[in-house]
Amino acid sequence: MSNQITTVNQPGLILTPGPEGWWDSERVSSPHVMRCLDGSWKMWYYGRDASFDREINLPTGRCGLAISANGVDWQRLKGPLTMGAVFEPSPDPSRFDSAHVGVSNVTYFDNLYWMWYFGGDHKVLDLGKSKPKGIQMRPGCALSRDGIHWVRLEGPYQGAFLDVGKAGEFDELFCSWPQVLRDDDGSWKMYYHTLNRQREFLVGLAVSTDGLRWEKVGQILAPGEPGSFDERGIGTRQVLKINRQYVMFYEGVNSSGYHSIGIAISDDGIDWKKDQGEQSGGSVFCHAQKGSGYWDARAIGTPCVVPMDDGSFRMYYIGANEGGYDELSSQHQIGLAVSDGSNFRKWYRWGESH
Repeated sequence: MSNQITTVNQPGLILTPGPEGWWDSERVSSPHVMRCLDGSWKMWYYGRDASFDREINLPTGRCGLAISANGVDWQRLKGPLTMGAVFEPSPDPSRFDSAHVGVSNVTYFDNLYWMWYFGGDHKVLDLGKSKPKGIQMRPGCALSRDGIHWVRLEGPYQGAFLDVGKAGEFDELFCSWPQVLRDDDGSWKMYYHTLNRQREFLVGLAVSTDGLRWEKVGQILAPGEPGSFDERGIGTRQVLKINRQYVMFYEGVNSSGYHSIGIAISDDGIDWKKDQGEQSGGSVFCHAQKGSGYWDARAIGTPCVVPMDDGSFRMYYIGANEGGYDELSSQHQIGLAVSDGSNFRKWYRWGESH
């Protein structure tokens, strides 16, 4: 099959861009993996083909679905939208997500799949040195009975559920990559990130009692110390409840633009303390060695951690190679790492000897 690959010399690699004619033939990014009640696996992810708007210098575009019997060997499912996608930009030009979209969280409850996603419109921002298109991203939500056919919910901000901050606020540029946690008491937390004028990535939090009306709490995590793996800030993340604590697996960026995964811990999901990892710069899962030529030597990001029955964890992630000078010139592919037993601070790439 054209979309099955071998991982002989590329530990961790499980999904590469799709065949010609597919919506994801140029890149695949940001896996959101669910182990279903019947034992099968589903992975929603975003990507694009080479014809997608090049002025939007982001890995987003459309979203699709892959299925698996074991969570390792994946097969694309052909969706009903453009070139087999299951979710794509809105045809309504007045909506926040009319130019590009990316899935960032999928959960299942009340017999429905809930997809939290983000998107941008065709607006071009004047940031002085650069004039990026589609960067003013906001979070949205869509529902589905089968994970394939999605209906958007209508939020108050051109369809989005959070607006960007006012001038001078930490999230004035964008509020994106939402990750939503429905808590034991029925309340909701939405973690998202943004980029400030110093070009640092920052994490924000919004809370809700019903999952539809949201109130911002503000910034909850800041860049790390000089020399740390997250010196330039914190981007995508996943928050899980493990042993009654909130554990955040997050993507940090160092001063050279290399990305790795770190951990922060919280008792209430609001006040966080970073956990010092044993890998480079305090990370717990570091990009492959510089100059190695590996598929993930530039970046490991967008962690999606799935608890397994034996107490161990799997982490699905994107890797980027060192070939790129901007977002669209480096290759994004999807990988898998496994924890060292129940120790979620130690990870090995799938197929890596240890």
